[in-house]
Amino acid sequence: MSYRFETLQLHVGQEQPDPATDSRAVPIYQTTAYVFHDSAHATARFGCRMPAISTGA
Repeated sequence: MSYRFETLQLHVGQEQPDPATDSRAVPIYQTTAYVFHDSAHATARFGCRMPAISTGA
């Protein structure tokens, strides 16, 4: 099968499936992890006493 240039650009580097998931495309994990300096920092972050964490979206 012959793909157009644009399609090939989107999928470059995905010739081999992901070893952890067998996914052909890069998987999207709907999880995240945060690092906190200590428990007070975590409390302040999620108690809205600090600026929100930006996701860049």
